[in-house]
Amino acid sequence: MATTARLRPDLAIIARHVPEGVRVLDVGCGDGELMAALTEKNCDARGLEIEPANVATCVARGLSVLQGDADSDLSYYPNDSVDVAILSQTLQTTRRPDLVIDQLLRIAPRCFVSFPNFAHWRVRASLMFGGHMPVTRLLPERWYDTPNIHHVTIDDFRALAEGLGCAVKGSWFLKGGHETGSIAANLRAEYAVFALARS
Repeated sequence: MATTARLRPDLAIIARHVPEGVRVLDVGCGDGELMAALTEKNCDARGLEIEPANVATCVARGLSVLQGDADSDLSYYPNDSVDVAILSQTLQTTRRPDLVIDQLLRIAPRCFVSFPNFAHWRVRASLMFGGHMPVTRLLPERWYDTPNIHHVTIDDFRALAEGLGCAVKGSWFLKGGHETGSIAANLRAEYAVFALARS
């Protein structure tokens, strides 16, 4: 059984804060770990995933998932078709993150977004002292084979949310797989999770 204790840390935070029994769309759902955990909370969890192998894994687990692209296929979902939309570790791989956030908050009144913080001090140090795009435990791909096409920081995301007129309902920051405080999060946190709502 999937439990929040076995989830990736950002997914565990999201799972804890999604209310029981709501309708959820997990965009970029991967192998369905979060969807499985939310199903245990009696949520009607559905997924959208671009990678065929992940879609097959979800289907084999009995999860409801469609193969699709967050950049182009969210427009097919009706307004307010779910209660909560989730975009975990996918924002930085989309062509137009601003339009994707707009779509999430059209489909649902509330969404959760998690992403790697490219302003973390190790990333900064790698660029400053090594002169190369970083390859780290959390960002293992090289610059030319990474799926990350937008290098978002916590401060960038806050500015995006403000520019889109979104209300930030919660934020959580992770370092070494554990939650850390919000002080100097743009420098200290490796990952961030934000809960957004329509303003």
